[in-house]
Formats: sequence, C-alpha cells, structure tokens
Amino acid sequence: MPLAKQINNDFLTAFKNKQDTTVSVLRLLKAALTNKEIEKKLPKGENLADDDILAVIKSEVKKRKDSIEAFKQGHRDDLVQKEEKELAILERYLPKQLSEEPIREIVKKVISGIGATALADFGRVMGLVMLQIQGRADGQVVSKIVKEEMGK
Repeated sequence: MPLAKQINNDFLTAFKNKQDTTVSVLRLLKAALTNKEIEKKLPKGENLADDDILAVIKSEVKKRKDSIEAFKQGHRDDLVQKEEKELAILERYLPKQLSEEPIREIVKKVISGIGATALADFGRVMGLVMLQIQGRADGQVVSKIVKEEMGK
C-alpha cells in the first residue's frame, strides 16, 4: 500500500476510534504533505512519491527530537512526554532503523573503498554512507561513527 494511502487510512481509523493524539499528529503530517505537494506543484489528484513523503516524515521527526531536547533542558517533563508520544506515532511510518554495528560496517567499507585517511575526506565518506543507508539511520549517529572510524 502506498505510504500516503496508509497515512490517510490510519488517520481515519484514529479519528473513528477517538485517538486524539494520533489524529492530531496525522493531521499535522497530512498538512505538511499537502504543503510539499503545493511546493512541488503537483497536479490535483496526484500524490507525492514515497521518498518525498519519507523526507517530510523525517523532517517532522527531527522537529520532535529537537523539541524533546529543548523541553528536557527546560525541565518540562509533561511536554517531553507529549513529544515522545508524537515521535512514536511518526516513527511507525519510517523504515526500520539500523543499529550502530551495521552502520559501522558500512562506514568501514566506504572508508577503505575510497582510501579516506584524513578528516578532510569526511564529507565524501558521509555522502557515500548516507546513499547506502537511505534513511535507515539518523545522520547524527552516522556522523559520530564516521568520526570515530576516521579517527583511528
């Protein structure tokens, strides 16, 4: 099932079951997707590609993670819990995330493949790793692992 249809079906189900948090999050996500459709100037009735939808979801996930950090610093545990619930709802639509070990293996292969030796090659390594991972890992985690492996 296309991702847009799945999101819409989940929204309708949550609405019928009076799941307020899920309805709220999916309503905001649908609005963000509509904005992306307008930005891309898609003809009426044509949906975004799954890659574009995933990019919007990742953006929304990043917003929630940033908010969680800010609320933790402000000692607002109530808002942290709210954002974490919203984050969990959004993460259902993302591909399964890789753990650190498979990422580390990919990083090692890329570093040896291009012969990267100095931190000046960091950007090239990151670009190639992120192409292989294709959204299955957070960029900050990948960056940390690349720095660790290049520092050896």
